Amino acid sequence: FANPAIESVQVLLKTEGRPLDADVELWQGPDNTPHKMRVYVEDGALRTFNAVIGTPRGPNTVAIRNIGQLEFPLDAVVRPDRDDGLAAGIASVATRSETIQGGALRTYPFNPTVDSVAIILKTDGRPLNARIELLQGPNNNKQVVELYTEDGLDRPFFAIVETPGSGNVVRVVNTAPVEFPLYASVDAYRVGGGGDWADDGLMIGRAF
Repeated sequence: FANPAIESVQVLLKTEGRPLDADVELWQGPDNTPHKMRVYVEDGALRTFNAVIGTPRGPNTVAIRNIGQLEFPLDAVVRPDRDDGLAAGIASVATRSETIQGGALRTYPFNPTVDSVAIILKTDGRPLNARIELLQGPNNNKQVVELYTEDGLDRPFFAIVETPGSGNVVRVVNTAPVEFPLYASVDAYRVGGGGDWADDGLMIGRAF
């Protein structure tokens, strides 16, 4: 993306139902990788990976490497995210932000009517190191994203996590030292019909 007017790009990864295992990096100049992440999805058709990467001060290059086995190809789409694009849609549903100190974690359980969850991670300008997990049942990871951003204010992370079925829990872990807190917003993005649940789909007060 040579155009410096492109402030962010949307990255979509999917498969035909097989596991998805990929490295995604943002290159800005020689030997400068201000953003990188490792993405694992158990079923890349049921849970498409959908995220927005900040690309201020171009030119920038997005590199996607399939690190899965030869039998597991993936489909990738990278396109500019406009002012009214995915990041704006995610921000529109963000109702609250929690501080997660370095080394700490937060869990967010969602009820079965929630089809997808919007996630925003950012910092006050310090580096962002985090792991996002989608669990369905005890220690049953359906999706894992390991994330690094050199400046979590300049390059915040936006993502949509598909949550089909029941028993979905999103876990956000701040893998940085205690001196590097992050700010997380995790809210229902698309909600299906039925149920006597709160409008935001979040099961408040449930013990996990």
